[in-house]
Amino acid sequence: MKFDFDHVTDRSGTNSLKWNTLQNELPMWVADMDFLAAPEILEELQKRLTNGIFGYSVLPDEWYQAYIEWWQSRHNLKFERQQMLFSPGVLPTICTCIRELTNIGDNVVLLSPVYNCFYDCILSNGRSVLECPLIYDGNEYRIDHKLLEWQISNSRTKMLILSNPHNPTGNIWDRDVLAAIGSLARKNDVIVVSDEIHCDITDPDINYVPYLAAASENAGNSVTCISPTKAFNLAGLHTSAIVIPDKTIRRRIKEGLHSQRLDGANAFAVQAAVSAFQKGGAWLDSLRHYLFENKQLVRAGLEAELPELKLIPSQATYLLWIDGTRVVTDNGLSLAQSIRKRTGLFLSDGAQFGNGGEGFLRMNIASHYSMVQDGLERLITAIKAMRR
Repeated sequence: MKFDFDHVTDRSGTNSLKWNTLQNELPMWVADMDFLAAPEILEELQKRLTNGIFGYSVLPDEWYQAYIEWWQSRHNLKFERQQMLFSPGVLPTICTCIRELTNIGDNVVLLSPVYNCFYDCILSNGRSVLECPLIYDGNEYRIDHKLLEWQISNSRTKMLILSNPHNPTGNIWDRDVLAAIGSLARKNDVIVVSDEIHCDITDPDINYVPYLAAASENAGNSVTCISPTKAFNLAGLHTSAIVIPDKTIRRRIKEGLHSQRLDGANAFAVQAAVSAFQKGGAWLDSLRHYLFENKQLVRAGLEAELPELKLIPSQATYLLWIDGTRVVTDNGLSLAQSIRKRTGLFLSDGAQFGNGGEGFLRMNIASHYSMVQDGLERLITAIKAMRR
């Protein structure tokens, strides 16, 4: 089936966070997409809307089965219904994990640069961030295992939050790396919370490795966060699942979610997830090819026009991680601020992703081709102007 990802949809008047910008600005920052959701999802939501009554919802068998079958067929990971919980989102889950599984003043390890909201989840709950900066060799990233071992063995360290695949670098952690993290965490009685929200946005014919699939032993001290929201552009519907094999950990998280009344699904959350996983596969595979072409467009443009910028090789997410450390900005502004001031192109400032992000840019290419081309041209214009 042919899907029209070139269609331009006006998002004004929808209270869009992404498009809450000044006139003539081009937002390519926050991680949502400018594509219509899959037609099968829209059809199911329309049916639910037509009913006209939006009372409290329960989780039917098909909700559990949709997740289970998708992860088994797509990612070769089998988990059971009783291991699953509903959550309105990954960040509420992470905050609940921090509150229920650690104590005030404990350390939570992050592999930086990493998704900026992790920092807020940790700090706003009275815990300490322990950054383990990834080793960057000018082309790719890898984990500093010696530093990670030292940090995890610290008596105050109780949790590691893993971005898998990694946001913002787009790195897919391989099986050996995930197994090694799991072994280290078990040895030191540290909980691993694996955020796998970007797992279905990979390059064509590329798959990620779920944390639970890397080693069977990883199940005992882990929480895995999964959701259709990034892959199917459903973030505003607030729907996700948690997979927790260990009964004790699962009970504590279940009670924590309930104590904050975060365990209830909104009227559209079930239908959206079920239709995405049961009927959206063809749409998603077409989307992945489209995003790959957008990535190639940006890569070619930077190589031809801006040798001072380095696009970091990646195989996952629709977020490009660009090394701009060789660019000299003006007036004390960050690189992202300078670009926005000169051309209206709104990119994410790498510094917000923690240690190792300074001088980098994160660019969201989950938009129609003409918009990505516009963004690339604005980026070229801004950087060339800084050369003078």
